[in-house]
Formats: sequence, structure tokens, C-alpha cells
Amino acid sequence: MIETADAEPEYDDTAIRFLEALWGEGYLSPGGPDEVDRVVEGLSLKGKTILDIGCGAGGITLHLVATHGAARATGFDVERPVIETARRSAAAQGLEDRVRFVQAPPGPLPFTDASFDVVFSKDALLHVSDKEALFAEIFRVLKPGGVFAASNWMIGHDGEPSPQMKAYVAAEGLSFAMASPARYAEAMRRAGFTDIMIRDRNPWYREVAREELSRLKGPLYAQAAAAVGAAYVDKNIKTWEAMQKVLDSGEHRPTHLRGWKPVG
Repeated sequence: MIETADAEPEYDDTAIRFLEALWGEGYLSPGGPDEVDRVVEGLSLKGKTILDIGCGAGGITLHLVATHGAARATGFDVERPVIETARRSAAAQGLEDRVRFVQAPPGPLPFTDASFDVVFSKDALLHVSDKEALFAEIFRVLKPGGVFAASNWMIGHDGEPSPQMKAYVAAEGLSFAMASPARYAEAMRRAGFTDIMIRDRNPWYREVAREELSRLKGPLYAQAAAAVGAAYVDKNIKTWEAMQKVLDSGEHRPTHLRGWKPVG
């Protein structure tokens, strides 16, 4: 649902190799399976149908089936390179009968009403600028009584970002459309979600990102450089340094979201 339909993929093979070196095979966002488990903590996914929005390289979609016992999971992304990587991983793990990966252009989700018991997303919704339309679509494809559970990168406030945040977003070079937790919650309420929960993950990622930067500068440098080239690693070290500033200031706020679609 990244709103750059005709642009080159933002997560190409080089980006995939680099992020997997940092976060693990199939993972293009921090925390690996442990953080996915925290997003769905307390939810029973056994026997459920799941949509993973912005599934990236597919590691999370496969984890939700293999570890959490989902009956079927659909990974959705707008970018072809990550979907092709995800399909290869599903075949390698023998999960093709329970997992499918769908690539489609930005816009309405290509699924019928009330198709899924659970809609999940991990650090992908920040690419979508129209949060209200996004949550209306998520609400539409959820079955009555279904749950939305996600993690997303947010900004601590709405309005003008600080110079430090602007520098970080420029360093990322990605189509970020960051919004505050309050704006996300309001968009969810407008869509019809109830029992909305918000959990701040800045304290956790502030320290994890510091460790990631240390690894990139130290023990991981040679491995990552062998995979993607030293110049690419050097660029990302500068990006992590810029990100650390806005994590430490509290302006960059990774956040968990959860909400329910009423039964009636």
C-alpha cells in the first residue's frame, strides 16, 4: 500500500539482503519473531485466517502459521521483489498449502468483505498517508469479532517534524508518512474499531537500535559489506545514527496497536 505505484521498489534485493543480515531471514523490521510474538500476545491465532499487510520478505507471515497455528495466512505487499522472496521461503518451508503471497498496486485491499479473522501488520503502515482510508479498508476485510494487531513506526506528535526527524527521514530515503499514536487511534475509531489499545515501544527500540548500530559498526560490518557492499553499509550506519537521535529524543515512537471489529 505504498503510494508510489510506478516507482522503483523501495525494498529491492539489496535492501532485503541488508535488512535480513541485521534482523534475520525473512524479517525487514526489528525485533524478529520475539517482537511479533509481543504484538499478538494474548491472542489465540490457532485455526484463524490472517492477513499480513506489508508482509515484506514473508518471515512474519510464515511465523504466524508455523508457530502460532494459524489455519491460513495471506501476505500482502505492493512490491514485487519482497513477494518473490516470500514465495521462495514458503516453498522452502513446505508451507505453500497454508500461506499465499499477494502483490497488488496501492489502493483498496484486493480482498472481499469479512475475509479474515485477524489483520496483522509490522512496521509497514507508515508508508500510507491516508490513515482514515487505510483503517476503513482494514475494518472492511475483517470478520465481525475480528481483531487488528500491529506494530508501526510513528512520530510523537502531529504537525511539523523537528529538523532531526527531517534529517532522519531524508537519510532513510523511503516514503514515510509518519503520524502520531493519537491520529492512528482516531482513524481506528472512525473506522469502527472498539477496545483500542496503544503500547509505546520507544523505550525498547531505543536500546535495540543502539545495539544494532554497534553491530553494524563492529562484528556485523564485514558480513553485511560482503552481502551488499561497504558503501551501502556506510550509508545505513549514517541512517542509524540519525535515527538514534530521534529515538533518544522520543520523537520517533514505535508503537503497538490493537482494536476489535464489533460482532453486531
